[in-house]
Amino acid sequence: MTLAELTDQDIATLAQELRDKGAPFAIATVVRTLGLTAAKPGAKALLSADGTIQQGWIGGGCVRAALAKAAKRAMLEGTPQLISLHPQEVLAEKGVAAGDDLDGMRFARNGCPSKGSMDIFVEPILPLPELLIFGVSPVAQSLAKLGEQFKWSIQTPEAKPVIAPLPAGARRMIVVATQGKDDAASLTSALTAEAEFVAFVGSRRKFKSLSEKLTQAGIDPQKLAQVQAPAGLAIEAVTPEEIALSIMAQLTQVRRQNHRKGKAEDAQN
Repeated sequence: MTLAELTDQDIATLAQELRDKGAPFAIATVVRTLGLTAAKPGAKALLSADGTIQQGWIGGGCVRAALAKAAKRAMLEGTPQLISLHPQEVLAEKGVAAGDDLDGMRFARNGCPSKGSMDIFVEPILPLPELLIFGVSPVAQSLAKLGEQFKWSIQTPEAKPVIAPLPAGARRMIVVATQGKDDAASLTSALTAEAEFVAFVGSRRKFKSLSEKLTQAGIDPQKLAQVQAPAGLAIEAVTPEEIALSIMAQLTQVRRQNHRKGKAEDAQN
């Protein structure tokens, strides 16, 4: 969704501010109503990552719980959501229950006294996940090139990259590909940064030796135990390009695991 598509200036302004900060949000739009409803088709609201309405209006408190759930699900799965809210008796007439998903439409109960129905489209606006690469080695250079192709936000690989504060709801993963140049200092910096995944390019023996030194220097052993070392999936990679490919495959796996988890939980509910 572009800024020009948002005719509400307050929503458009806030949306641009959040984009500039790299913060995730969602735009909810009423696309259809039946019966008496406070919000009409075209009504919009901007929601934060936790589903709270930050700007705009799309109905009273009786629809906000379902809207918040849809926004959170959109953030988790990275895909738009279409929800259809109806009074309990209408859901019963349709033979569906709140939470049912039918042909891409998720049903929810509308508890408003007006007893109206409405369909709402929820579109997530997500920043690209950040891939922070320590080092200027051939593996680091190859990984940066791959990251751009796979839609990651990447700084140019540096020996000591700038670690900016991570906006709420944004994602960051780190790969230490220094390969012998300031390994300890780089790994220490990576462990103190906000990141959901840290990987180290090097052998298990090398990482074990490095971990022992860092533990003696005061680094939390539990944090070191969470580092993926060696980095990448086991595909018998040899060249820098192949190693980078194995790492990108693993990063993709981590990036998408919440998506798969969300799908599985929906199937159980």
